[in-house]
Amino acid sequence: MAFGITLAILAAEVVGAWLTGSLALLVDAGHMLTDAGGLLLALVAATVAARPAQGRRTWGFQRAEVLAAGAQATVLVGVAVYALIEGLQRLGSPAEVPPLGLLVFGVIGLVGNLVSMAVLSGGRGASLNMRAAFAEVMADALGSAAVIAGAVVVMATGWAQADAIAGMLIAALILPRAIAILREAGDVLLEAAPPGLDLDAVREHILSRGHVLAVHDLHASRINTGLTVLTAHVVVEDSCFRDGHSASMLLELQRCVAEHFEIAVEHSTFQLEPPGHASVEPHSHA
Repeated sequence: MAFGITLAILAAEVVGAWLTGSLALLVDAGHMLTDAGGLLLALVAATVAARPAQGRRTWGFQRAEVLAAGAQATVLVGVAVYALIEGLQRLGSPAEVPPLGLLVFGVIGLVGNLVSMAVLSGGRGASLNMRAAFAEVMADALGSAAVIAGAVVVMATGWAQADAIAGMLIAALILPRAIAILREAGDVLLEAAPPGLDLDAVREHILSRGHVLAVHDLHASRINTGLTVLTAHVVVEDSCFRDGHSASMLLELQRCVAEHFEIAVEHSTFQLEPPGHASVEPHSHA
């Protein structure tokens, strides 16, 4: 639904930019073009990510949503940079813009974007892909508001530079969100620890379990924005292997990280080792 609405607004704004010559409307139309592509990409990524794991793709296509979000954010950064450069040039030589036409197309864009935001709002916390889609539509709505504000200023004062400033304001609204999404997508792809997960605290919890002597090669990363995996080598007392206690130790460790750090039992993997085993792992680290 949001994709269809965005396509309709895009068509209206392209016509409006052609009729009025407005930079703000042109930039917003360019933003809408990337949003239409981004929403289509998000729709495809959400569908592909739901495919089951098979063959060599043991996690399926769950990172498709991260790749889609990163692609959307990259294009948005490019649009924002273009708008800033073009806006600075137009401040020196402003174009004549009919404010009434600018106002009409700005209102059309704002209404459509508000409807799209309502459609997407319920799922925006589900994944980075949905967050990126919602952020794009929200930036569109703010951009349409800037177009309207520029039109009102031109109508009231005749100051043609208001259109260029509105275009630059849209760029300023786009850029921080695009960079934030791009950074998070990069963190997932580089397998950085999830935000809010303190690995030192995880280590302390593991070490607090009975019979645990040491922890090394502790790693946590995300397959996508909703799926965290954790692995660790845990050194336990020799007696755990002799008396069959290792099985209950494993379950205790998995329940520990599930309870305190919300990492699903099936996505935490612990290698239980006897003392001295680390010496045969030359590349082990903390």
